[in-house]
Amino acid sequence: MKLLTGNDLNTGLVTWWTGKDWSIHIEDAVDVGEDGETIAAAEELARRINGPYVIGGELTAEGPRPAHIKDRIRALGPTVRVDLTLKPNDPSAAERVI
Repeated sequence: MKLLTGNDLNTGLVTWWTGKDWSIHIEDAVDVGEDGETIAAAEELARRINGPYVIGGELTAEGPRPAHIKDRIRALGPTVRVDLTLKPNDPSAAERVI
């Protein structure tokens, strides 16, 4: 599985390609397959996203998950303070990062 990520040009937030738009929630991400670089180039040119790049991912029961720890932290937030994650009321949020 391949995922496309980048940062929102206006807010700087980490975003994930949903198949037609961008979301700050990794659960909305879709497998871009071999089209990731083409989508990234078009979205960057349209000035909707900054620094898009393709990463490896895996499908889990909770949805897509980045394969590398760096991108899991980008997707889910810090590993040391659950209150700083995208879902601070989810006690298992930090466990999904590691």
